[in-house]
Amino acid sequence: MQIRSRLAVFFGKLACSFIHRLGRGNGSTFPGVIAKKIDPDILSVLSGMVRKQVIAVTGTNGKTTANNILYHTLSGEGEKVVCNKMGANLMEGVITAFVLGTDRWGRLDADYACIEVDELSCVKIFRQLKPDCILVTNLFRDQLDRTGEIDLLRARMQDAMRLVPQARLVINCDDICSVTLGMECINPVLMYGINEKIDEGIPVGARESPFCPFCGRRLVYEFIQYGQLGEYYCPACGRRRPCPDVTAEDIEISNGEYTYTLDGMRMEWGACAPYNIYNTLSAYAALCAADAPRKKFCRLMRSFDYGNKREGVFSINEARVELFLAKNPVGFQQKLFLILKDPKPKDVVIQINDTRLDGEDVSWLWDVDYQYLAGANAETITAGGARRDDMVLCLKYGDIQCGSTADLRETMEILTEKGSKNVYIITNYSGLYSTNLMLDQMQSAWKEGMTS
Repeated sequence: MQIRSRLAVFFGKLACSFIHRLGRGNGSTFPGVIAKKIDPDILSVLSGMVRKQVIAVTGTNGKTTANNILYHTLSGEGEKVVCNKMGANLMEGVITAFVLGTDRWGRLDADYACIEVDELSCVKIFRQLKPDCILVTNLFRDQLDRTGEIDLLRARMQDAMRLVPQARLVINCDDICSVTLGMECINPVLMYGINEKIDEGIPVGARESPFCPFCGRRLVYEFIQYGQLGEYYCPACGRRRPCPDVTAEDIEISNGEYTYTLDGMRMEWGACAPYNIYNTLSAYAALCAADAPRKKFCRLMRSFDYGNKREGVFSINEARVELFLAKNPVGFQQKLFLILKDPKPKDVVIQINDTRLDGEDVSWLWDVDYQYLAGANAETITAGGARRDDMVLCLKYGDIQCGSTADLRETMEILTEKGSKNVYIITNYSGLYSTNLMLDQMQSAWKEGMTS
């Protein structure tokens, strides 16, 4: 390693130390900013030290969960792994993960790198990262003011794949948008998908690409999981959903949890949401594509936390409070489905912001079917955040009563003390960290009060 790269690593780690001492965040991005300024090629230098495989995870939904499954299982297999576990997936966040993974001499001791990559940043990051395997979870509309429509996103990702034509591409064959991306690239491809309907009650939501990408006719679906995911074919040109190389099968639901068979292993732990079957399947497919260790996969998944700080359950004033992240129509629809599955009375809080992190265009709220919320046995529904008025208006058009709050903490204090004692919060990105922190503080204060 040249002296410039050593200095980049040293000052990047120093910046992280200062951030932690000052209590100014988790230091998942700024160290990368410093390191990149000192050595613009530092990512190429550090990723080149990975001994076996660099696995990149990109797509719209499920990136953080799938990436953390890869980290969790590879680490459990005894491999040394670099990973941006907190989901900082822009260039600076990726660099930070590598910088913090080095030893005191700036050397990286890693067998694998599992790196989540923002779908719009693939071109810039892949140029230096040079992944050996690329997992694409799915392609949905997300942050329209930033990513644009699906065709623009797919074209950008195609440009990224051309930079690494030898990388093995792992594609969700149930997603016609992802399949089209795979067909337009020269990369070797491994397909994963689910050959049966997961759950008849799952809300389908809006499809991103209802037409055949080859002849333009409307696609016909044997069944739809959600969004555009499902088993499809074109009645005009005869194109059909490809047969998956890796699949989940024999899916059953009991006590609110899904069990299924994956490569001969019966997966029976923690999959209480249909999208987490896809997340687990996608990660396993990536391990197959990378020829990485996976013998202990089933056992290791018993201890995996699907929450990833983006979903969590809190106890406050003897009330159960569950927090969800939703950042686009498909994700929001799935969270409403989980709320609907709970038959007990409940209070629902929806916090919508429009920062750069969230996407300033919140018109996607109108693509959600709120009738699932209307039938969820909610005693109260309250909108918060900078765009709470938009949320109230969406629900008004669905003939759903919704209040409004400018003080989320006060609202939560009232709901946990006097409400149903069963509270759900849905928030988009910018509200996630602060809401997590607020709920954690309220939970700690209540527990301290119980013991004093």
